Amino acid sequence: PAAAPAAPAPAAPAPAPAAPVAPPAPISEKVTFAADAFFDFDKSVLKPEAQAKLSDLVDKTKGVNLEVIIAVGHTDSVGSDAYNSRLSVSRSEAVKAFLVSKGVEKNRVYTEGKGEKSPVADNKTSEGRAKNRRVEIEVVGTRTRR
Repeated sequence: PAAAPAAPAPAAPAPAPAAPVAPPAPISEKVTFAADAFFDFDKSVLKPEAQAKLSDLVDKTKGVNLEVIIAVGHTDSVGSDAYNSRLSVSRSEAVKAFLVSKGVEKNRVYTEGKGEKSPVADNKTSEGRAKNRRVEIEVVGTRTRR
C-alpha cells in the first residue's frame, strides 16, 4: 500500500507584535532646605546660602522633563495669622522669582503660603523659629533613562 503523503510542515507562527514602550514613570522628589539658610526674621529676601542651594536644585532639574515645581512658604509663630500668611506667600514668590531668573519657565512654578500653620520645630525657641522660616520645594517631572 502507498504511504500517506507527508503532512506539510506547520508554518512558523507570526512574530508577536512588539509591546508598546511604556512612558517613564513620573518621579516626585520633595526637597526641603534648612530653613535658617533661607530667610531672616520678618524677611522674604533669599539669603546667599539659599541662592546657592536653589542654583544647585536648578542644575539637578536639567535631566528631568519638568512638570511642576511647588514652592510652599512658611513662617514662625511671631506675628498675626494674616501677616504671616502674606509673608509666607512673599517667601514662596521670592523662590519662584529666583528659579525663573535661572531659566525655569515661570508657568512651571506654583507658589503657596501656609503662614505659621505647619511648623517643623518648636516656636518657643529661636532655633525652632528659624527652622520654621522656610520654603518647602517639591520638584515633579519624569526622568528619562539613558
